[in-house]
Amino acid sequence: MAEDLNQQEPTAEEKAKFENDVLKAAEDAMKMDGSTGSPTENKADAQAEEKVAEPSDAPAENAADAAEQPAEPAAEQPAEDPTAALKAALADANDRNLRLIAEFDNYRRRTAKEQLELIETANGKLLEKLSEVQDNFERAFASENKAQDLEAFEKGMQMIYNQFAKILTDAGLEQIDPTGAEFDPNMHEALMQQPSETVPEGHVVTVFQKGYKLKNKILKTAKVIVSSGK
Repeated sequence: MAEDLNQQEPTAEEKAKFENDVLKAAEDAMKMDGSTGSPTENKADAQAEEKVAEPSDAPAENAADAAEQPAEPAAEQPAEDPTAALKAALADANDRNLRLIAEFDNYRRRTAKEQLELIETANGKLLEKLSEVQDNFERAFASENKAQDLEAFEKGMQMIYNQFAKILTDAGLEQIDPTGAEFDPNMHEALMQQPSETVPEGHVVTVFQKGYKLKNKILKTAKVIVSSGK
């Protein structure tokens, strides 16, 4: 039995022949399909064809990628001209300046009008009081009120004078009587100089005409005679 198995096993030459027959049959089959190269050459040719085919597929892939990508945003607007912005700011500033000037001018006119009305009102009140003094003078000089006694007439004149002086004082008028005071060129007007035994040099000897001031404002300087010393 063992001998029969050994006789049936092919020899090395038979195996080699069998392989050659198989390869030849494969080559014949490939030739029949129109292929002249070896399997190895055909494989290399196939790879080369794939490599050549790849660039032709690239545009399609790029087109697909382009379709998938979102559309590019619109072109950006050009930046605003700085000169135009400065011109707009300047125009706005000029407009505000003109408005302020107009408002100030209206305020100035309104204030001047109010001051004038205030002065007129104050003068009206003062003149009303002074008119009473005038009425008293007219009554004193009326023919039916003439006094036979000069002393009574003088007393009446004194009353009218006191009334007049009080009205001026209440209005803020103040007399300047610098007799014996040091000469002040801001408040006094020197008419002349004369020697004096009692009044020091540079002081007022005699007041020729009194001065007047309203509050701290000099309305009228006093006319005086100044001592030149002994």
